[in-house]
Amino acid sequence: MSGGIGVAGSRGGGTEVAPIGVGMLGYAFMGKAHANGYRKLSYMAWPPPLMPRLVSIAGRDERAVAEAAHRFGFERYVTDWRELVADPEVELFDNTGPNNLHAEPTIAAAEAGKHVFCEKPLGRTADESYEIWQRVESAGVKHMTAFNYRFVPAVRLARELIQAGELGEIHHFRGRYLQEWGATSDDAWRFHADVAGSGALGDLGAHVVDLARYLVGEIVAVSAATRTFYPGRDVDDAFDAVADFAGGAVGTIGATRFAPGRKNALTWEISGSKGSLAFDLERLNELRHSEGTKGFRTILVSEADHPFWQWWWPHGHVIGWEHTFVHEQHHLLAAIANGGDVGPHGATFEDGYRAGEVCDAVLRSAASGRREQITYR
Repeated sequence: MSGGIGVAGSRGGGTEVAPIGVGMLGYAFMGKAHANGYRKLSYMAWPPPLMPRLVSIAGRDERAVAEAAHRFGFERYVTDWRELVADPEVELFDNTGPNNLHAEPTIAAAEAGKHVFCEKPLGRTADESYEIWQRVESAGVKHMTAFNYRFVPAVRLARELIQAGELGEIHHFRGRYLQEWGATSDDAWRFHADVAGSGALGDLGAHVVDLARYLVGEIVAVSAATRTFYPGRDVDDAFDAVADFAGGAVGTIGATRFAPGRKNALTWEISGSKGSLAFDLERLNELRHSEGTKGFRTILVSEADHPFWQWWWPHGHVIGWEHTFVHEQHHLLAAIANGGDVGPHGATFEDGYRAGEVCDAVLRSAASGRREQITYR
């Protein structure tokens, strides 16, 4: 790796693993999740492709970012992300900041020769996402959009079953992401279009769009409606859309922050000519499968031969939401270490851009009342 960092070995000898210096922008919800992932993969996914060295973390509030650096295990902190970009010991730039800070810092880091990992949505609009993708791709570094639900074992198993033809010809995708906290009076950045880009659509719906693309295929048209329920907001609180897929399937995609009782309810169901699959994030370790018309049986995705399970526990000892970050970070580090591809299982910046095109089409359809075709650049 660049940056003049030597090879790190395990204490007391054993397997030696080359380090990679990580610089992170942001320290709140996603910063905490990403930092936990790096710490955990360094000893659970042994030996890791590269050993994460938490070099520096950036945030505007000096007191808060200093505390985060201490808690998460970063060697130092800065209050200007540009210092992360200029730091020769930072080799992977991890952007967990607000959506309006995705483009400039990520592009700058890539053009400084650093690999980049950016939270979703990649950009506030498809145009912004496209620019990020094009400029980062031109820099020749590895890039991944943080669609962590691709790395749920049950989701990966579903992809394997679909690719193996277990569902036959896909007819339907029905996905929704429901949360309940939208009525809060907290004036958070997620409720402002200039910072967030959109509301429930980009925050929650982008996950559904990405999973639809990952499991079923490209979305080519949408007919949609959006609503803002909380007075004074300039972003959507909810949306619902009918989607057409390139392969001939039809689907529904929706998200809301106004579903009392739903804490983090991401669900999807896929129906084909030979059977169906269903998933509920609040039952993360389970995948439901109907072979033909037999009715659904529940697969507890915790067997030794199930995706990602080589790092965890004996069968039946389930894992949690936070482990999806371990899986996706391991995937990115392996691509960096081995010179492999981030796709198709990791979401590249092209995937982030394509999800942005679908989200923009949802907004256009809601505004026009018409079905919107989607063109990908």
